[in-house]
Amino acid sequence: MKFLRQTGAVLLLCQAKFALATTDKPAVPQNSISGESVPTVGTGQYLQMLLALIFIIGLIFAVAWLIRRMGNVAGASKGSLQVLAAVSLGQRERVVLMQAGKKQLLLGVAPGQIRTLHVFEEPIIEVDVAEQPARFADKLNAMIKQRMQQ
Repeated sequence: MKFLRQTGAVLLLCQAKFALATTDKPAVPQNSISGESVPTVGTGQYLQMLLALIFIIGLIFAVAWLIRRMGNVAGASKGSLQVLAAVSLGQRERVVLMQAGKKQLLLGVAPGQIRTLHVFEEPIIEVDVAEQPARFADKLNAMIKQRMQQ
């Protein structure tokens, strides 16, 4: 479903780009027999549309790769539930350590089910409640700096 929405958006952008490209009407040749104007569409316009389409599709793949590379970017959670850590075990299976009030829960997450693996009475990871979670921009800047150092 998401793919269909993205494809529809790409097609709409290409259609808009093509409509803008055809608004500059070049001199239209006349048909020698009937005297009617014959619209011409050059290969340059087709090539421009094709390159725009390839650029948009490449941009979609680049953003999808970047999101997958970033992993789970958790939003700011100010409630009593927090995800402290998560580890992928497979393509769809994860083990998640959550803070629920004063207890910490180790959960197994798979498609269609969540299982409690263990409940820790004493926290194994200390969480500072006053600590604000990192913003997306901060995480992105840290990743860029890390890449530059390599």
